[in-house]
Amino acid sequence: MWCYRGGSISTEPRINDRIRVPEVRLVGPSGEQVGIVPLAKALELAQEYDLDLVEVAASARPPVCKLMDYGKFKYESAMKAREARKNQAHTVIKEMKLRPKIDPHDYDTKKGHVVRFLKQGDKVKITIMFRGREQSRPELGYRLLQRLATDVEDLGFIESNPKQDGRNMIMVLGPHKKKTEAMAEAREAQAARKAEAKANPGKSQNHTGDDLPEVDDVDAETAEAPAEASAEA
Repeated sequence: MWCYRGGSISTEPRINDRIRVPEVRLVGPSGEQVGIVPLAKALELAQEYDLDLVEVAASARPPVCKLMDYGKFKYESAMKAREARKNQAHTVIKEMKLRPKIDPHDYDTKKGHVVRFLKQGDKVKITIMFRGREQSRPELGYRLLQRLATDVEDLGFIESNPKQDGRNMIMVLGPHKKKTEAMAEAREAQAARKAEAKANPGKSQNHTGDDLPEVDDVDAETAEAPAEASAEA
């Protein structure tokens, strides 16, 4: 009786002498169809081309095999996967909390944070917090939310209209720019700063960008962050 005793199951394709079939449907190095040939003949051709015989469709009858440089293929596949992970978008919902009677300086500060979040391609949940008698004046919060939406309309749009939620009023802004676009622009800006610093080594180190985190590192932190990041008033 067969019993599985653990261990990982290999997902690697069979190559060269690990292929155990009498014949294969062979594909040449440039993708040309060679046809169905005996396994021995396919292995002989692999030696002539100084390539590997790689089983690319094991379930086919007969299995499909291709002549290729398997080491180079694995390397290129790993690089493509790495690039795909680097460009993967992780949209985060940020939260900004304001009071209905916020003073102009604090409003400008909060708006600056909202602008930065939208530029990064993230959504922003705006929460107006009412206290005491302020709860009887919901129009103050509504007007503040509308003002903020108007001030940042070139970067974002109202994804969820203002609505009352207990003592709070909530609105969600969505970015016009996709997360992937924001990430690409951030990388370009970082590369430009480094190029400028290299071209002008006499400038202050504060302007080189070398002390800034790499974009990939920032993305990794964002991906592991909770769905909402809060910045309270």
